[in-house]
Parts: sequence; C-alpha cells; structure tokens
Amino acid sequence: MSNANVNTDHNQDSDLIEKVVLVKRVAKVVKGGRRFSFAVLVVIGNGKGRVGWGLGKASEVGDARKKAVQAAKRAMIHIPMKEGRTLHHDSFGKYGTSTVVVRTAPSGTGIIAGGATRAVLEVVGMHDVVSKSIGSTNPHNLVKATFDALQNTTSPRNVANRRGKRTGEIKNSAKENKETAE
Repeated sequence: MSNANVNTDHNQDSDLIEKVVLVKRVAKVVKGGRRFSFAVLVVIGNGKGRVGWGLGKASEVGDARKKAVQAAKRAMIHIPMKEGRTLHHDSFGKYGTSTVVVRTAPSGTGIIAGGATRAVLEVVGMHDVVSKSIGSTNPHNLVKATFDALQNTTSPRNVANRRGKRTGEIKNSAKENKETAE
C-alpha cells in the first residue's frame, strides 16, 4: 500500500514541509494470532536545504506519523545547493540494492524523479534536478540512497576551505582545466 507524496503539511511552529512516503500495515505473530500495527516513512524539510527522514510504528496511523516526524526532525542534515535551486555537481548514492543518481539541471527543468526520491528532492527545496534510480525500488532503500547521494555533494566553498584556498581560486582552476582538456 505505497502512497508516495500523499500528505503535504506545513507545520506552523517551525515551517517544515512534511511528505508521507509510505504507509503500510505490518503484523507481529504472537501466540494468540497476529497483532497489526502501521509503519509510516516520512521525509521533512524546510525547502532551503535542510532535510531529514524518519520511520514510525504504532497501532494507529496518526501516532506512527507523529513518531516518524519526531525521528525525522532529530535526523535533519544540511544539503548545499547552487543558486537555491539545484546541486553543485552530479552525485550518486547507494543503499542496499538501490542506487540513485542525481544530476544538476538547467533552470526551468523541474524535478525529474519518481516516488520516494521525488519526495526527498521536493522537501529539500530543489527546483531543477534530474534523478535516476537503479535496482530495487523499495521506498526505504530509495530514501536512504537519495540521502547518501545528497550527502556526497559539496559546495565550492567547502572544497576551498579543505584546500586552504579562496572560492575564486577553485573556480578559476576548474575553468583552466576544462579549457586545457579541450
């Protein structure tokens, strides 16, 4: 019972965008029979580069969603974005048998992605990005692989800080390398 992008709420207290990626009924087999509960997978973000995911399980969907949102808030990370709309460079992430490739895109492209990957990219605030998922389409694995891909991206400022240089020096050397390659 996969419901990608079903629920979009704006939380007033912290202005977070919430997307329910998956709601499914799970069963625990006990001596007297089966005990049913619900598992909810949620991604939240502020639309400006902060994003997190969480999983909640409870006997009712509402309680499971609240637990998932709390877990997602605890696990939020920051993703560097170029011009507030796309990634600085292409990246890929892997989790289990799922692989996700995310690529930068020119302005006006939109989000070209499916299912769980699309939900993550929307709440992080990406506007122009192309994605391809390879392997398993399990929503849990896709969300984790997408997070892996996003965590593998860096900004020119971070690269410059690691190298002990200024951002302009990094960008100029990249242009020079590109010209010599041609």
